Amino acid sequence: DSERLQREYQNLVNGLVDQGLLEASANEAGFASNVLNPDVINEAVPGNIRRAEHFISFMKKIVEHLKTRLLTVAGPRGGVISETPLAFLHRMITTTSLEAKPLKFAYSRLSSLLRTLQVPNLDDYNALTDVADFASLVATYSEGLPKFAIIMEPNGSSIPGASDPVIQLACLDASLAIAPLFKRFGSVIITSGTLSPIDLYPKLLQFEPRVSESFNMSTFRPCIRPLVITRGSDQLPVSTKFDDRGDMGVVRNYGSMLVELCSSIPDGVVAFFTSYSYMESIISEWDGMGILRQLTKSKLVFIETKDVVETTLALDNFRRACDSGRGAVFLSVARGKVSEGINFDRHYGRAVIMFGVPFQYTLSHILRARLEYLQTNYQIREQDFLNFDALRQASQCVGRVIRSKIDYGLMIFADSRYNRHDKRTKLPGWIQNFLGDGQLNLSTDTAIAQVKHFLRVMAQPVDQNKLKEVLLSLEEVEAMNPPTQMIEAP
Repeated sequence: DSERLQREYQNLVNGLVDQGLLEASANEAGFASNVLNPDVINEAVPGNIRRAEHFISFMKKIVEHLKTRLLTVAGPRGGVISETPLAFLHRMITTTSLEAKPLKFAYSRLSSLLRTLQVPNLDDYNALTDVADFASLVATYSEGLPKFAIIMEPNGSSIPGASDPVIQLACLDASLAIAPLFKRFGSVIITSGTLSPIDLYPKLLQFEPRVSESFNMSTFRPCIRPLVITRGSDQLPVSTKFDDRGDMGVVRNYGSMLVELCSSIPDGVVAFFTSYSYMESIISEWDGMGILRQLTKSKLVFIETKDVVETTLALDNFRRACDSGRGAVFLSVARGKVSEGINFDRHYGRAVIMFGVPFQYTLSHILRARLEYLQTNYQIREQDFLNFDALRQASQCVGRVIRSKIDYGLMIFADSRYNRHDKRTKLPGWIQNFLGDGQLNLSTDTAIAQVKHFLRVMAQPVDQNKLKEVLLSLEEVEAMNPPTQMIEAP
């Protein structure tokens, strides 16, 4: 049995290495898995799930139990239920007569079994893998302070009227994900352009920094121009606050603002909205107002969707439109695919427009559980976290526009709330350094004048001498890190 388990384990590790998902030796495989107790990674699988047929029967009981819970939640006496892992585990054990310890090994045992069977397409078993992963995490973190919450909702579908009950395992403690890094390495460096405010991260990730520094951007010219637009051309305030977002005056002003900006800015423009639902509703209203027709006179329009393939195709065509000189505008969503990992350098992103402040959906049961956890255990106030998270997302979006020393672009914050001191001071320092008083509380008309002036200045040839002042030569880099001299001992 010991040799067979070792072979199964080795097959699992080799399969991960073959797929490029693991670049470590066999004894480091546990580091690449989910955050699990060391016992689960190092101990042998319990005997009652070691045989494949016993393990399949074991998994059937788990699946049947989860089905029963979903039917209960969706039933006439159901509703939203929130439980701790301990309460959920106790009910599962009582109902199914399973033991807690084998549940911890469900994920690793399933992975081992699939490797042993040499399943050609592991994607076919993603749903079963999720169930095993869920069971392992619930059993592992059932003791002590609850760091997860199980949220059961009768309708998790985005389609109105559709019945789609869901069970969600929500991690409340972000430090769990980074704890293995701190445990394994003596020195860990966390760097980002959006770590602001920097003093909140040690609380969230539960560590004490030895060094904490915030650096300015080294530039040879004012290559970014942040603008806070609080009013439309008709001087009416613009905002995506819940009370204002449906106002036709706000919708019209946002549309006119986008049309005027796209008429004045060459090449690529990216616009971010606070959610998919808001983007869809405002685009529908713009279509009825004829704003989209006006927009297509200056640029082609591309829209991000929840479908990864559609969005990838739209991005490719967006770049082609920019390369051809036609110009394009990409309408996307904060927290979506485009806001996280896509760069709009050079002519692909001469401006980023952030329509609204991208707060999370505050009625989300998962968010409510996380906020309560942060307040109770780390004394982080609800509003502080919501502001921090929203401004970090906004910075992530507008940061797509600048990618090199010679790049330049506009960062447009289109919401009256960005004019408030408590909001804009949470933006990263490298953005605040370029945000003067003359760029605050602007109307669309005054912002357009600043846009045109900025683009005229940036269109001038790059001063190569000034550029060299902010770049290190090869000799300077070598001087900072001199080669180690080898001295042979006598």
